Amino acid sequence: CRSCWDLSSGINAEYGDLCEFENVVTAVRNGNIKLLNQTIEEHAPFFIRAGIYLILEKLKVITLRNLFKKIYLITSSFQMDVTNFKLALNWQGLEDVDLDETECILANMINDGFIKGYLSEAHKKMVVSKVTAFPALTDFL
Repeated sequence: CRSCWDLSSGINAEYGDLCEFENVVTAVRNGNIKLLNQTIEEHAPFFIRAGIYLILEKLKVITLRNLFKKIYLITSSFQMDVTNFKLALNWQGLEDVDLDETECILANMINDGFIKGYLSEAHKKMVVSKVTAFPALTDFL
C-alpha cells in the first residue's frame, strides 16, 4: 500500500495503517458506488472487527448523491431524465436497478435533503433547484 492519502505520520503512528480506507475515500468523493461496494466487501472482516461496517454502509447514500451530482454537472440542466440516473446506476454495477427503483432512490434523497428538487413522474424527470440543487453535506449531516 502506498502512503494512504498522504496522512501524517502521527495519525499512522496512533491508528496504524489505514489503507483499508483509501478506496472508501476515493469512492465517496468520486461517486463511485461500484468501488465502494467492492472495497466494503473486500475489507468486510476488518470493518466488522473495527465496529464500523454499518457506518460504511451508510456512506452509500452520500456516494450516490455525489454520483447524481456529477450527472447534474455533466448535463448542465435543471431538468434531467430519470433514465440518466438509472443508466449511471447500471454502469456502476447495479444492473438490477430499474426505472421505478431509481425514482424511489431519487425521491428518498430529495426527502432526506441530499437533493433539492422534485420528481415529475408524468415526464420521468427530476427537476432540481437553480440555486443549490445539491446542498453541502454540512448543511444537513
